[in-house]
Amino acid sequence: MRHPATGRHDTGGPATRGHRQGARGERATLTEILAEVSAEALQGETLEEVLQRIVDCITRHLPVAIASIILLNEEGTHFVQEVWAGKLELDLPFGMPWPVERGAAGRCVRAGEAQLIADVECDPDYVPGNPHVRSEYILPIRHRARLHGVLNLEATQADFFALEVRAMFDAVASQIAGTIHLARVVRELELANRKLEQLSMSDGLTGIANRRCFDQRLAEEWRRHLRDGRPLALLLVDVDCFKPLNDACGHLYGDECLRELARLSSTMVERDDVLVARYGGEELALLLPGSDQREARRRAEHLRRRVEKLALAHPTSSVAPHVTVSVGVCAMRPGEAQSPDALIDAADRALYAAKARGRNRVVVARAQPPVTT
Repeated sequence: MRHPATGRHDTGGPATRGHRQGARGERATLTEILAEVSAEALQGETLEEVLQRIVDCITRHLPVAIASIILLNEEGTHFVQEVWAGKLELDLPFGMPWPVERGAAGRCVRAGEAQLIADVECDPDYVPGNPHVRSEYILPIRHRARLHGVLNLEATQADFFALEVRAMFDAVASQIAGTIHLARVVRELELANRKLEQLSMSDGLTGIANRRCFDQRLAEEWRRHLRDGRPLALLLVDVDCFKPLNDACGHLYGDECLRELARLSSTMVERDDVLVARYGGEELALLLPGSDQREARRRAEHLRRRVEKLALAHPTSSVAPHVTVSVGVCAMRPGEAQSPDALIDAADRALYAAKARGRNRVVVARAQPPVTT
């Protein structure tokens, strides 16, 4: 086998090679590996990419047949993720997740210490991943009190994991632990930031998008539709006689009606690109990319009828004994001289007209440039 640092062929195995190089050479090789593990890990953008770079680095520098990192869940009860590299294929008979009560890797977690399997055929917990493997060394990946998982190393030689070889892998495992800890912390921060971003874009009462999200999305869609020359439609939906509803039935009932309207509007959305948002107070907005006047009117009328069918009680409405909605609709092709406010203003005028004509109806505005028909 060829030594990874010098390029010379070895004849006496890892232990003999260590004696021949001497302690200084071993330390230099280890330092080089540890430095490269850190450098490679820093290049990964995701935790999985970090892990893959680490095992690639190990198998590139050290003559192991397979190197894998198997991560635990937060509770430490199951292995949930594995990445591997090597000259041999790794094919385990079961998938993720799998409990720590199973296999030699699980035994490593349960014991909290490294497991040396000099002969895999004699170990009752060994789970074969490749028939050519003869020995295995499994180390816990621990950063302070947290056990992240295990580093699993497999060789085709029964006597491969000599004392000095294990010492080298022990040092590598310690380096990996810090790297994985840092990568997990970064990922957890990213997830937390993403969740905060989602919360900042959601309406606390209804769970749908809020006004901030609507404004941002409208600006994006306006630019996109201006570039593509496609129509963009907006539905402004207002609950009829909402103040009398709150006065008669209380704000809790009024809030529940808004949640039902939001739920109904969301379930009617058949496309992923349609945005349903709470526009303000008792008003919802539905942004329909690529929809012309005919399509927007059809959707608005369908929503109005569905709200009627819900038959949510409204004892003080001047329109009906149940909750109804008025809908203002506008569809237009964005123009260079216009802003997204043109779409909102036109839909708002149509909504005002729907209320003025008796409520519980849909009115479609005509805006410049003309909508498609």
